[in-house]
Amino acid sequence: MVFAWKSAGLTYNRYLAVASRVVRRSLKDDKRVAAERRGEMDLRFAKWENGKMGDPKNLADANAAAAVESANKGGVA
Repeated sequence: MVFAWKSAGLTYNRYLAVASRVVRRSLKDDKRVAAERRGEMDLRFAKWENGKMGDPKNLADANAAAAVESANKGGVA
């Protein structure tokens, strides 16, 4: 048996993200606002070089910057 999300080409994490977004958007306004706040993430990362941690960066901002840089070089983002 093949799961629907797998046959659609989604990873399980992506499937869960889509499903939870749909559920959050279907809630009434008062509960939706609280649920949307819980769904936000703030991931940070830091690159380590020579045993020292670099500046922590927001993952979403770094991904957006990398996509712009890739588009400027003519690559696929």
